Amino acid sequence: MGPTPEVLEKFRKKAELVSAIVSEVDSMAQAIAYTVDLCTQKEACQLLMSGCEESLSDRGHDLCELKQWGKVIAAPALNDADMAELVKQAASRGISVIKEGMRKNLAGIDIGFTVADYGIGETGSLVIDSSSEELRLATMISEIHVAVIPKSRIRATAEDLYDEIKGFQSRKPNYLAFVTGASRTADIERVLALGVHGPLELHILILEDK
Repeated sequence: MGPTPEVLEKFRKKAELVSAIVSEVDSMAQAIAYTVDLCTQKEACQLLMSGCEESLSDRGHDLCELKQWGKVIAAPALNDADMAELVKQAASRGISVIKEGMRKNLAGIDIGFTVADYGIGETGSLVIDSSSEELRLATMISEIHVAVIPKSRIRATAEDLYDEIKGFQSRKPNYLAFVTGASRTADIERVLALGVHGPLELHILILEDK
């Protein structure tokens, strides 16, 4: 049973209040097309480092020259069928897709593509089982995080997920992430900055799964 229209609308509004971009899709193929189009439109990631204007050792110079050429989508938890579709669509645009090895791509993940486990209407939050380090990195070091949430998995409140969360926490190891909007922080003068500790943008795709 899916959420009521009221819960769905609250989820959308609360997510948008914290800078998330919310859309609805009819299929995973449509969600993948959205992600590939989004990646095509953005500039490729580049590693920016301070101090590169100074006299450096050969090793330091090589590090300063490190850049990610081309665009990369990371989708570590995608099933085989959806991964094949993502690779196919991305390849047609000259975009690389990776499922593992996030630590080797710390300077150049353009989009982290995930499927959320649950959504919470009262806060516009996503709940993602991030026990896999690959998944954690994909959602933390990418410039843009695109998360698909099946409509039937959106609940009104966090309390409505008590049993599910308890089930997640009973597994070892476990790491449950609650994602609310794009990464944000503020200094002592209350100047808001996005993307300091995570993605600059969060795109939520509500998937019709009835």
